[in-house]
Amino acid sequence: MTAVAPTAIAAATTQGTIGTITGTGETPADVSSTATAATATVTTPTVTASAVTTADPTRTAYPTRTADAAPGAAVPGTTRTGTARTTLAPAAPAPAAAPPVAAAPHAPAVPDSEGQPGPTAALPGLPRALTTRARTLAGAVRRRCADLARIESPSGDAPRLDALAEELAAGFRATGATVQREPGPAGDHLVLQWDGRDESLPHLLVVGHHDTVWPAGTLADWPVTEQDGTLSGPGVVDMKGGLAILEGAFALLADLGQRPHRTVRLVVVSDEEVGSPDGRRLVERQLRGAAAVLGLEPPHPDGRLKTARRGSTRVRLTVTGREAHAGNDAVEGVSAVDELVDQLVAVRGLVSLPGTELNAGRISGGSRANVVAGRAEAELGLRFSTTEAQRRTLDNLARLTALRPGARVRTEVLSSRPAWPERSANPLLRHVRSLAAALGQQLDGGPAGGAGDTNLPGSRGLPTLDGFGAVGGGAHARHEHIRIDQLAPRIALLAALLAVPLPRLRDRSEG
Repeated sequence: MTAVAPTAIAAATTQGTIGTITGTGETPADVSSTATAATATVTTPTVTASAVTTADPTRTAYPTRTADAAPGAAVPGTTRTGTARTTLAPAAPAPAAAPPVAAAPHAPAVPDSEGQPGPTAALPGLPRALTTRARTLAGAVRRRCADLARIESPSGDAPRLDALAEELAAGFRATGATVQREPGPAGDHLVLQWDGRDESLPHLLVVGHHDTVWPAGTLADWPVTEQDGTLSGPGVVDMKGGLAILEGAFALLADLGQRPHRTVRLVVVSDEEVGSPDGRRLVERQLRGAAAVLGLEPPHPDGRLKTARRGSTRVRLTVTGREAHAGNDAVEGVSAVDELVDQLVAVRGLVSLPGTELNAGRISGGSRANVVAGRAEAELGLRFSTTEAQRRTLDNLARLTALRPGARVRTEVLSSRPAWPERSANPLLRHVRSLAAALGQQLDGGPAGGAGDTNLPGSRGLPTLDGFGAVGGGAHARHEHIRIDQLAPRIALLAALLAVPLPRLRDRSEG
């Protein structure tokens, strides 16, 4: 396991406050409605310029603000003494303060896509504070992502996954989370919670994972590298970048003296890349009572969020034959490899429904060239645009029979995720678009081909969006990377989504 000195994104030691934000549009009885009246006052406390040493000697805190500095202003100069990272206040006088984040009662609100007042209309000054501070924290988030990527965590490698889970738990705990580790057969999962300002409201659920598709040792010939405005390396975009961004968003709110508007729960599973066969139970458990679900998977390469996903199923096709000497007694044998090859050709013909795709991801079998193979297997990845196509295809696979006398064929579903269909009305996407506009960002969404843990809530009609992770590309490929210039906008967007009241996302009749 690669040894690293992780850099946690701890909340800044000195916290400014963007007042007390109270929304009046939400009631515990419904999922919520957009706050149309709120109060926001601002206090910027004076901070004594002094050295601040983090309690954990392996961690570094965010840059802290100095006396009367504008929200988000960085403190230059971080020195390392011994093994402790110490953030020092600058020796020179602090720069002149920017205008305070004031509640300007007559400032025009940023309208949403339908021309209505935006979701931050009741929270004057919040967009600028989030945007400014996110720019300051982007460097720490970039380093955090790189450090997490240097802790290799392939699916199924419990010791490595548990080491990364411990590191993630420490980082999120520093932002105010309570952490629970859930044992799993192939590595521990995490369930975390941040208390909200209004704990009577339904919680917001965020889902993520810390396993990757990359085997241990990948870093030896593909190290984490920063070049030409990108950070590349195994797992940076899927999804260690998303985990680092969320940690940064919570640290940003803590630095501004804020808590999420409602309770937030985060589930980080250790087996998402193999279909969440065990982690699914934790996601399922936290769905009960959730107001909405957000996913930390990477967005589309152009930054759009993911509003729907195809269903996916992993199937193992196992063939048993009969071994024999390939030269002397070949007629006595039944080749499992030959049978598997013919079965795969047959399967291609069965997977013909529109919107259905097959990938033969792994094949193994036989022992030696002079032995008729007695066993062979293939692991298949199937994608479906509709639940009906998924059901019909799996029924066809379950009815496979051997083509050779003496051979046996077994079909086993390893994991399955239902299709999450696109919906014509998407108030959650509309709300996020409005938040993005208030932050000076342009954002939209669209359906995605891949599957993930958001398939489950999306398939059940819960308000769901995915793609809040790092903007980049190349997931599961050697050109996997994130765009460094898009870290700050994503940090600010997630922080705003956590801080601002949600609109009503479902009809009362939907519960």
